Amino acid sequence: MMSLMDLVSSLPAFALAVVLISASPGPAMALILRRAALHGFRGAVPTVLGLEAGLYVWALLAAAGLAALVAASEVAYLVLRVVGEGFLLYLGIKAWRSAWRSRTTGEAAQEVATESGSTLSWWRAFGEGAVVMLANPKAAAFMIAFYPQFVPADRPLFATTALLAVLQVAIETVLYLALAAAVGRAGAWFRRPAIRRRLDAVSGTVLVTLGLRLAAESR
Repeated sequence: MMSLMDLVSSLPAFALAVVLISASPGPAMALILRRAALHGFRGAVPTVLGLEAGLYVWALLAAAGLAALVAASEVAYLVLRVVGEGFLLYLGIKAWRSAWRSRTTGEAAQEVATESGSTLSWWRAFGEGAVVMLANPKAAAFMIAFYPQFVPADRPLFATTALLAVLQVAIETVLYLALAAAVGRAGAWFRRPAIRRRLDAVSGTVLVTLGLRLAAESR
């Protein structure tokens, strides 16, 4: 009973930590902001869900001890880092190309209108979010260090981590969707051709920079 009370008493600190982590700039924030700006709130929902699905998978892998193996393995860590940096560079270059196309041919507005209502686009946005999270080796290292701080010694590690991860996913989903809703309200302004070009150029630069930083970071 005492360990359960210890777990409950630690939840406010856990929730605060999650809020602070969620608010930190990074690939997740860049993806959500760009998606919400160009495709509105509904367009950003699959990106948020994909990111959170990837986060939950990492939490379960951490609880099962597999994340520790990934973090400890030079080969696995390198593979994940290469995939992660490559995907961020791909997304950044894709945004740059969109900015260039809209400047030279004016295709951007039609592309946004076509993509927003597409089922394929929903799954593509979900997949982008999931891959960005799952291909981030820093996520594995973070999960290994973060969750044990809030799991009492005599509580089952896997079940408790899975429960805490549900709480983290719920908090982050609410925060990210609120952010997407706020940005989405100004969607018409963001989709103006000149603003769209600048947004694509800036978000592409941010994503490429994050990819290069991931490539340059040491363990």
